[in-house]
Amino acid sequence: MQATVYKSTGSWYTVKTAAGEMFQARMKGVFKIDENITSTNPVAVGDLVEIAPDDSDANAKNAMITDIGARKNYIVRSSPHGRNKKHIVAANLDQAVLVCTVKDPRTSLGFIDRFLVTAAAYHIPVILVFNKKDIYRDKELEKFEEIAALYGNIGYEVLLIAAATGDGVDDVQELLKDKTTLISGHSGVGKSSLINGLMPGLALRTKAVSGWSGKGLHTTTSAEMYDLPFGGRLIDTPGVREFGIVDIPKTELSHYFLEMQPYIQQCQFNNCLHLNEPGCAVKAAVEAGEIEVDRYVSYATILETIQEELY
Repeated sequence: MQATVYKSTGSWYTVKTAAGEMFQARMKGVFKIDENITSTNPVAVGDLVEIAPDDSDANAKNAMITDIGARKNYIVRSSPHGRNKKHIVAANLDQAVLVCTVKDPRTSLGFIDRFLVTAAAYHIPVILVFNKKDIYRDKELEKFEEIAALYGNIGYEVLLIAAATGDGVDDVQELLKDKTTLISGHSGVGKSSLINGLMPGLALRTKAVSGWSGKGLHTTTSAEMYDLPFGGRLIDTPGVREFGIVDIPKTELSHYFLEMQPYIQQCQFNNCLHLNEPGCAVKAAVEAGEIEVDRYVSYATILETIQEELY
């Protein structure tokens, strides 16, 4: 029987069949020791799995996961259990929404770029949703316009909303309709408030930003998928403070900065890292103002963090 993973809590998974039946499922032991599975979680939210219901207690709705279907894509990050391990955040996505804020807390461009690179590596479109419009003054609105122009010119969709008042939530709803969407962001950016606006009956817990640190407080503890009332599915993920990149060699990183793609083939060397090499078309484009300096600096910063020995 085929089912989709809706929630992962470690050793147990909530799965839903095409008929709408929910089961609590465990993995067969073979998946836990399979050397071909290199992530800390061999089964992720969004996975299609084969299950064998436990017939010994029909009321318990327990099952065993006997097989994992092929993934069309997934979002992966470095595992909190070790930077050399990877954690699959979610699988089989149509798109991702990154919820950001200009203040309380401020989302850094470096964090945004790391997320965009990871999504681009797995061909997942990203929508940038800036929240807390209701608390922005002229200075923050001006900063948002700069950021919106930066990413909008590259081709990303950028929205400004106020989840607390409902302003702009309808626009987000329209983009999510009939699609499977991952929603992510720093803790405290208002992700849970946005989800509550999209699904009023859900009532996810929300917390204010920590006053002493300016950082958000965690409210979601594990990834979970919800059926949207207007069509589609939304995968909520725990708030993240860092987004560690894995499985991307240094020579490939520039391919996932979308504005660099037209210039890569024009470089003098095929393995150009776009740092100090002669005949680099990417650096020439930066100097000509065709690639934003902030994005190039972000690229160079990420490049430094990639551990080449992993490949």
